[in-house]
Amino acid sequence: MDANFWHSKWERNEIGFHTANANPLLIKHFDALALAPGSRIFLPLCGKTLDIHWLLAEGFRVAGAELSRMAVQQLFAELGVEPTVSRVGTLDHYAAENIDIYVGDLFDLTSAELGPVDAIYDRAALVALPEAMRPRYTAHLTEIAGKAPQLLICFEYDPSQHEGPPFSIDGGEVRRHYEQRYSLTRLACVDVSGGLKGKCPAKESVWLLRKT
Repeated sequence: MDANFWHSKWERNEIGFHTANANPLLIKHFDALALAPGSRIFLPLCGKTLDIHWLLAEGFRVAGAELSRMAVQQLFAELGVEPTVSRVGTLDHYAAENIDIYVGDLFDLTSAELGPVDAIYDRAALVALPEAMRPRYTAHLTEIAGKAPQLLICFEYDPSQHEGPPFSIDGGEVRRHYEQRYSLTRLACVDVSGGLKGKCPAKESVWLLRKT
């Protein structure tokens, strides 16, 4: 799976992963992060998620990283905001009041370019990456975000019934990636209504990761 896979998804509008509302699990469990008003939240592989609209409406600042320029352009259009665009390293930086989105390869984003963040919200990144890439991703995310606390959402299902993405990531894998860096608490595990893409039964888990 490479960048062309995701670019083609956006170009063909095959974005079933994009939902029409903010994630209910985000709304229900966000307070577990115990953040001050105006805190800055980092969303890796953010797409044009409506979770960003919700976070901004709640008075938080948002930083995001996204491979698809098309997704980011649609995000700002749907926010009704005209961004300023500048070059930051190998990435394009789309910026407006309270929002910064970096377009390009997430692995090229540095902590200096990202700037300080108060928390990470990962709904779409870890589950989008094949197994071989996940250790590199989780290490890089921890490094650039300075071990900021994290709200992580994962799917769990029988991988023989669906190839992914989104990929199935159980509690054991979450612990393998993060238990050396964070204390972990599973806040909830709920059934996915109608199954994953209507193909197989699935659960959605919400994890709170706090710096040890």
